[in-house]
Amino acid sequence: MHRPVLLQEVLELFNPQPGQTYVDMTVNGGGHALKIAERVGPGGRVLGIDWDADLVRRLQMENQERGIKNIDVICDNYARIAAIAKDRGITEVNGIIFDLGFSSYHVDESGRGFSFRTDEPLDMRYSPASNAITAEKIINHDPEETIENIIREYGEERYAGRIARAIASARRRGHITTTRALADIIWHAVPAPYRRGRIHPATRAFQALRIAVNHELENLQTALAEATPLLAQKGIMIVISFHSLEERAVKNFFKQKSQERIFEIMTEKPMHASRQEIAINPRSRSARLRAARKII
Repeated sequence: MHRPVLLQEVLELFNPQPGQTYVDMTVNGGGHALKIAERVGPGGRVLGIDWDADLVRRLQMENQERGIKNIDVICDNYARIAAIAKDRGITEVNGIIFDLGFSSYHVDESGRGFSFRTDEPLDMRYSPASNAITAEKIINHDPEETIENIIREYGEERYAGRIARAIASARRRGHITTTRALADIIWHAVPAPYRRGRIHPATRAFQALRIAVNHELENLQTALAEATPLLAQKGIMIVISFHSLEERAVKNFFKQKSQERIFEIMTEKPMHASRQEIAINPRSRSARLRAARKII
């Protein structure tokens, strides 16, 4: 079941009012969007964007069954928010939320290799229809140096060099096509003590590949910049991030816009999930929420 992270904090920061307009840049299962839609009422509007066509179809069907008419769910890349809003006749909004955590659906149901818990094809694309690059192509065809740089930069993995060398060696013996095959290569590439760490030694490398395949950091930077002009005066932007690269990008963006006197930062330090929320939804443990209000 989809559980929106830091939902109460989001609602308190936004304080949605009847008739207002909001954008959920990563609508996913619709958790945040549904609660905001309840507050803005039939005279208000929520635009929900997701890059995964399967998730969009699912949410559209659920909203239709529930009779929800004030959420407009579309399939697109949120980096195109300016064009998306223009196409929908939206000129300004009261709030914009990014929930950058990838969906439970992607891990548990998609079959696209986002996790090594089950043996799946090395895909990792959010939008197979619009993205030709897969994790399998990177692993089997990119130069060893490129793979090392991806794992080091996007996974912040200390053993990126050893892992890249092991991948290059393994692929000379045969194509690497599944998540378990890759996870096994990584497991044997790292020192034995590292295997006994808090997380599986393949975790950071899988994160890095997912980020590279979907151009996540580049799309985030573009979307933050394109979404800012869409905010009305006193409009609020909320970003929930889940790893240090995203969190750093958001922090720096808010800081820059604060220096330019465009944003007023509302969260001096990031907000975290409560112990109660973590107990119900362990995936919320790594969530970090930052918020800013537009002042011009």
